[in-house]
Amino acid sequence: MKVAIVHEWLTVIAGSESCFKEFAQIYPEADIFVLVSDEESVKKLGINPSRVTNSFIQKLPKARTKWKSYLPIFPFAVEQFDLSSYDLIISSSHAVAKGVITNANQTHICYIYSPIRYAWDLYHQYLDESGLKKGIKGFFAKLILHYIRRWDRATANNVDEFIPISRYIEKRVWRTYRRKSYDVIYPPVNVKDFTLKEVKEDFYLAASRLVPYKKIDLIVEAFSLMPERKLVVIGDGPEFSKIKKKAKSNVTLLGYQKFEILKDHMQRAKAFIFAAEEDFGIIPIEAQACGTPVIAYGKGGSLETVNGEFVGEELNEDHSGIYFQKQEVSSIVSAINYFENNSSIFVGKKIRNFALKFDREIFIEKAKNAFEEIVKKRIQ
Repeated sequence: MKVAIVHEWLTVIAGSESCFKEFAQIYPEADIFVLVSDEESVKKLGINPSRVTNSFIQKLPKARTKWKSYLPIFPFAVEQFDLSSYDLIISSSHAVAKGVITNANQTHICYIYSPIRYAWDLYHQYLDESGLKKGIKGFFAKLILHYIRRWDRATANNVDEFIPISRYIEKRVWRTYRRKSYDVIYPPVNVKDFTLKEVKEDFYLAASRLVPYKKIDLIVEAFSLMPERKLVVIGDGPEFSKIKKKAKSNVTLLGYQKFEILKDHMQRAKAFIFAAEEDFGIIPIEAQACGTPVIAYGKGGSLETVNGEFVGEELNEDHSGIYFQKQEVSSIVSAINYFENNSSIFVGKKIRNFALKFDREIFIEKAKNAFEEIVKKRIQ
């Protein structure tokens, strides 16, 4: 069986690249197709660059650093890949990878992180943050995104089976494409890289890239109202200066830190705080792998990656965290106070056991079985 794997870009290594890496290892002879790649990133993923075919965008100015500037031609570029000789196509898609052209004799499985966020769910937020709500530039941006929405929905017919990363994304796939999914397979987490520490210290931890949707600023503001409680923030990004101005003496911003330092803080923190609405969210699982409970915004992937209850609801020792209702400072403060009153309920070993269900080995086994089953059904 001849296999092709399609991914949007290999210029940075993030959550979707960890899934793509496993697909490339499940099928070590597969050819890889991407819009644009950086050889250094490809090698970091343990992939021979000779396996990778780039689109024509690779040759355009500053493509490896400013690839998102070429968004209007992404759909056209991905359609230029000639995959007609392949039996199985696996698209690893959060933008346009699923739009490759296939034929009736092929099997196309899409492992989907989300339908194109900035064209669908985050459309208005994207225009607002990019300053494209008004004016000539705004008009053309809206026109392009309108075209991409139409193209995105039409190309859903190119996919034989969708495999979403969470129930949350499964619902989004149905709403956007009116397509039922094969099944949910959660992304791989290197749970075994983290070790349990049951004795916790008197501080809370937040860690992520400091960008607006992560809402780290709300967490810092919440602790400004609780000077008796300590917060450590790990991560860097465009919001760093803004967040630093809001931080009081009980908040420590460490900026970017190496893995060992992050892990050490995860192990020692009394709880990890997560305020983003994510499609899945790997870092809360890593915290739980250390036996650390999570205080999370109760929407999106957190409802699947944290075994929690909302503030005010009854907790037991099988739970691994608490949900707060709104992305608001007052809601975070209430959740922390509720946690303080119930912290003795949480059991480190049970929290870690919950995290183990997301381990990398489970992902590999489920992905292999799913691919084989889908291909077998198609052949029959």
